[in-house]
Amino acid sequence: MKSILSRVKETIFRSKFDSKNYWETRYKAGGNSGSGSFGHLAEFKARTLNNFVELYQIKDVIEFGCGDGNQLTLAKYPSYIGLDVSITTLKSCIEKFKSDTTKSFYLYDGQVFNDNKGIFICDLALSIDVIFHLVEQEVYDKYLFNLFRTGKKYVIIYSSNFHMPPNRPDSHEYHRQFTKDIQNRFQNWKLKEIIKNEYPSKNYDDEKGSLADFYIYESTR
Repeated sequence: MKSILSRVKETIFRSKFDSKNYWETRYKAGGNSGSGSFGHLAEFKARTLNNFVELYQIKDVIEFGCGDGNQLTLAKYPSYIGLDVSITTLKSCIEKFKSDTTKSFYLYDGQVFNDNKGIFICDLALSIDVIFHLVEQEVYDKYLFNLFRTGKKYVIIYSSNFHMPPNRPDSHEYHRQFTKDIQNRFQNWKLKEIIKNEYPSKNYDDEKGSLADFYIYESTR
């Protein structure tokens, strides 16, 4: 029997790659957000983010790409908005956190996301394990724009930060040196701190390690 990931890749391969379609197909087939949202990697991310929220007295958080919500079960945020491109996983998150009045969830589509009234603006905007999954250039560009537009004080990105385009038409990863793009496009933000991963891939296998580190940006407006 073919694995869930194999079936997802076959579906995506039949047409031009669409990151939104990839994740909806993956979650609909019973898949999850990946190994980084479980175990020691999830605990490392939660510990880092919870400490930051407490230290800087963050009142509200918005996350672009909340995924299956497993990472969120470890979070300690006063108020939270979760956005995702997958209807399937949002339904799951809404059900999972239905009794938690501090959390809200919305469907995200960068092509029709235009928050001129600042409805979604929060102290902290998060992008956790998402940047390197944005294969299409237009999707990536719009995602960064919306991420930094909704972060009032801070933006935290957890991702790889080197250039490596996809090597197959069905690949759902495009590693980018996003720090250069942010430096060039968002003049009112500065890179405040980089927190290195406690479980780097060079010391662990693909399931236990990660290529991502934390990049913390602060508004200078």
